[in-house]
Amino acid sequence: MTLMTLVYGGTPGDREKAIASAAPPTGASAIIEGLPDGAGVLEALAATSPLQLQRIAPGCPCCHGNLTVRVMLNRMLRSGPQQIFLGIADASHLPAIREFLQEAQYREWLLIGPEIDCSH
Repeated sequence: MTLMTLVYGGTPGDREKAIASAAPPTGASAIIEGLPDGAGVLEALAATSPLQLQRIAPGCPCCHGNLTVRVMLNRMLRSGPQQIFLGIADASHLPAIREFLQEAQYREWLLIGPEIDCSH
């Protein structure tokens, strides 16, 4: 079972720093909405660790980005990561995202874990 951690709010840099500090040393993957806002913390981490990093276009990952998120998530799950982080800017769509992550196709693969709120 893969632990799924939703990371939301704050700036892109805040979310990337939160993921970098919470990621296990091996077996972590991240799907991040949008481009980095400067430092590219996760790119640097991915260059020195086995972090698998994918970026999606900015926008709602549960509405118009849903198919893209599902394809990336399915590909990541095939590699059997210990933890996947899903970084999104807008927390207003969290209920819809949680709902699709709990659908039958993901139930046996994902354990929805604690969330990281970067809006503080």
